[in-house]
Amino acid sequence: MRAAIPSVDEVLRGPAGQVALARHGRAATVAAVRAALAVLRARMGEGAPDRAALAEAAGTQALETLALEEAPRLRAVFNLTGTVLHTNLGRAVLAEEAIEAATRVMRQPAALEFDLETGGRGERDDAVRGLVRELTGAEDCILVNNAAAAVFLMLNTVGAGREAIVSRGELIEIGGAFRMPDIMARAGVVLREVGTTNRTHARDYEGAITERTALLMKVHTSNYLIQGFTAEVAPAELSRIGRAHGVPVLDDLGSGTLVDLSTYGLRRERTVRDALGDGADLVAFSGDKLLGGPQAGFIVGRADLVRACAKNPIKRAMRLDKIRLAALEATLRLYRDPDRLAQRLPTLRLLTRKPEEMRALAGRLLPAVSAQLGPAWQVAVAECASQIGSGALPLESLPSAGLSLTPCDGDGRAPERLLAALRALPTPVIGRIAQGAVLLDLRCLEDEAGFVAQLGALKEG
Repeated sequence: MRAAIPSVDEVLRGPAGQVALARHGRAATVAAVRAALAVLRARMGEGAPDRAALAEAAGTQALETLALEEAPRLRAVFNLTGTVLHTNLGRAVLAEEAIEAATRVMRQPAALEFDLETGGRGERDDAVRGLVRELTGAEDCILVNNAAAAVFLMLNTVGAGREAIVSRGELIEIGGAFRMPDIMARAGVVLREVGTTNRTHARDYEGAITERTALLMKVHTSNYLIQGFTAEVAPAELSRIGRAHGVPVLDDLGSGTLVDLSTYGLRRERTVRDALGDGADLVAFSGDKLLGGPQAGFIVGRADLVRACAKNPIKRAMRLDKIRLAALEATLRLYRDPDRLAQRLPTLRLLTRKPEEMRALAGRLLPAVSAQLGPAWQVAVAECASQIGSGALPLESLPSAGLSLTPCDGDGRAPERLLAALRALPTPVIGRIAQGAVLLDLRCLEDEAGFVAQLGALKEG
């Protein structure tokens, strides 16, 4: 019976084997063919299997295995969750200008740390320093790989071995178990808590300042709000206290925005310029949230403190590469034309999208989705509420619309199976379950044709 098993060479000479060799190379193809033959050998029963058929089956199996192995693990998806800046889905979608800039420096060398005027060594953050100063009013700035790194770097630079005074109500934990007390400890700073969870007063800060105090810190409670019987010290007041005692004030602004969002119909969020205007000596914020750029962390503020952060040896371990710097520079340039910013910056475009636009889109998609799912599902246009995400304006909801997919037989597990089937599409569709139905919030769907084109591949489990 084993004599019927074809050899590796026989499989490689077949049509599927030849395609696999051309696409994936000899080493990977041989390994896949051997694995396929081993499976066939284990499954063989009685009878006299056809040797040519087995060779074809082994080649086909090897080709499928190789294709699966070669598929990228980091795949583009349709974000229909209703969360615009979804941390698990990569946060901000980049503007076309940023994508083009990143692609350009990927294809050829770039003057990353080379001064074209002098011919000497340059500094990579110079690519965006002028723009950041212009847009924020900061004296100076440096870039690191995310906002958490920015917070760590400025804490370690300004406060290592000494105390940092922070309100108990601002000792945040955000996604991924990022806890401010833990970051402070790793940065070598001694945490000094003041006030209570819900109420902190100026006298609490003033009473805690000693010769061991290195800094006062304001932390943006990015993903929650404390309401009711509360009190907090305003940033400007905290800066006044810091100046009176000769203690720097650091402001972890969280998401960080460069524009007044109320101009675009959203609730106002404190801007970077606001934080600096309130007197903060250093401000840290993100590049891939409300700013709408690639992942990055900014440290802006007083020139002497920024330079001290730049000279910290840890900074080298956190620096940005040429690709992200190019994308960030292109993103920041969009802010110089505020009249067209909402059209050119995807994050702002999606956040300001009108509900009637999503409602009309849902109406156009409904027939195709309903036809694909068949009579087992009721498909309807649904009103829903989107959110900004990534800790920005945690209580702010955005009126939206989408499709509600409800199983007609009341099967409580059907929505989970449908979500899994949607995730298995060539471009996975990520939705959510709400009130026993699959909800596809259409706020972030801009490629309508691409979404419809792949519906034929939907296979509900």
